[in-house]
Amino acid sequence: MIATLSGDTSRLRTTVDFVKEQDTATLLPRLLPGLDGPELRALTEHCRFSHAALLVFPSDEAELSAMLTDCGLVAVAPPRPSVVVRERLAARHRRPAAELDVGILRPPVIGADGAHRMVEVFALTVPAGSGLDAIAAHERRQQHEAHVAFEVAAPDPLVLRGLCASFARYGAAPDGGGYNPHENGTVFYFEAPAETKAGYRRVELYVPGDHRDELAAHLAEHRARQPAETLLRLLTGAWTTQALAVFAELRVPDAMDTERGADVEVLAREVGAEAPNLATLLRYVAMLGAVTECRDGYRLTELGALLRSNTPGSLKPLALMYGGPFYQSFAGLGHTVRTGQVAFDFLFGENHFDHFARDPELAELFDQSMAAGSAMFDPVPAHPVLTAAAETSAGATVVDVAGGNGELLGRILAAHPRLNGVLLERPHAVEAARRRLAEAGHGTRCAFVAGDFADVPANGDVYVLSRVLHDWDDERCREILRHCADAMQDHADLLVVERVLPADGSVSLATAWDLHMMCNVGGRERRAAHYDRLFADAGLTLVNQSPLPLDGHVLHVRKAPGPRPATE
Repeated sequence: MIATLSGDTSRLRTTVDFVKEQDTATLLPRLLPGLDGPELRALTEHCRFSHAALLVFPSDEAELSAMLTDCGLVAVAPPRPSVVVRERLAARHRRPAAELDVGILRPPVIGADGAHRMVEVFALTVPAGSGLDAIAAHERRQQHEAHVAFEVAAPDPLVLRGLCASFARYGAAPDGGGYNPHENGTVFYFEAPAETKAGYRRVELYVPGDHRDELAAHLAEHRARQPAETLLRLLTGAWTTQALAVFAELRVPDAMDTERGADVEVLAREVGAEAPNLATLLRYVAMLGAVTECRDGYRLTELGALLRSNTPGSLKPLALMYGGPFYQSFAGLGHTVRTGQVAFDFLFGENHFDHFARDPELAELFDQSMAAGSAMFDPVPAHPVLTAAAETSAGATVVDVAGGNGELLGRILAAHPRLNGVLLERPHAVEAARRRLAEAGHGTRCAFVAGDFADVPANGDVYVLSRVLHDWDDERCREILRHCADAMQDHADLLVVERVLPADGSVSLATAWDLHMMCNVGGRERRAAHYDRLFADAGLTLVNQSPLPLDGHVLHVRKAPGPRPATE
């Protein structure tokens, strides 16, 4: 093992020298030949050379420590698990990830220009007799994990997309990446162009925080270079839905911890499952990022924690709905495309509103699933229309039309103690909303109306239609909007919360929900211009729109000046 250690030490010392000698402005053009002028200045402004990385293979921590000392490096913290590299090694060598003990260290280095940088040391422990020597030999030859890295200074989504586009423009191709929950950081890997002069073929953009939305687009480009694998991943999407639904249904997330690992045998007894089968499920959801393998079993990630029961922001009701009734009805998508009939109606013999209303458990699950997407609502209470209403001398009233279980109205009332509320809903939903708002302390400030759209209360100051119009065809939407217009006084505002289809065809959750609404509900998502026409037909006008999380939008609508359009 002495010769191996010496060889790894030599490789590490070369990496240290490289980090000391380079700087951002000189390294980028070497990596991406042709990059200069304004674009080089822009890249230099938004990212900085932070480290070079190397994978080494000590037999234990003592040998790793000796290697670092011999290269003049001092580790400021003990090794942390390297999720991304471990998964890459496991996939490349077809070994279970649990067998690969990969740690990561980042000892500091001072560059010749005085800048503080690091050497990123990945260490795959290769104990004597472990059978991992072949992996070590292969990785030393191929240098798959050796790379140079740039840290993004301002991790804004637009900046990330611009950086990725610039790298692609100069020949760098997406080459994977991942999110490391242990340090809350996201990495974007690129393969450097063939003509690179930097001596490294892999480049990393490191972004502090969780940026899995941008990462998903980056990984999609990487998979697009491997069409057969991409198609297989797409075709097995139904397995993902069921795996997450069963993971939630069995309450496995409730039995797990985000700080410590849990043994599969113990978990199986707690949730009432067969241990070998639960292990297979956990391996799959680990691939999805819901759990992660560690020395003492499986640990729940922040993503997986969203499937816990009765916790703020839980998406468990959505998992059960999409893995249950809507999963069954999606099997009829072909029928919908061929005939135009809603698949849910075809399979269950009635529309989903009536079907759920007749089953109290399903009705409650549906209302919970609607509230589960509440992250979309986060910025709504701060909308200027609501802020202005709260600042009037008299207590203004917000009318939430088809307001479900009161999730959004409760948020608005909590943010603005001077506002009053009215919630219109079906009788069973009104009772659920009454209980929810009373528990939140808003019961005395809110009135409840059990009824239909024809019963929209008059004399409100702000009306809210949240995720309502996408349930219906255009004619029913016009009818709903006319009821709102009839109830609204001239000074009143209407806030419509919906996912809006992008006009340029870019990737959006709205496109996925458009398919869902067609298949299961009989509604549709729409572009802003389409909504504008529906508003005009009801005597309303679109004032402006603003984005929300989860690809949502708030459309601010007022009554149009002049006479109302004639109804047919």
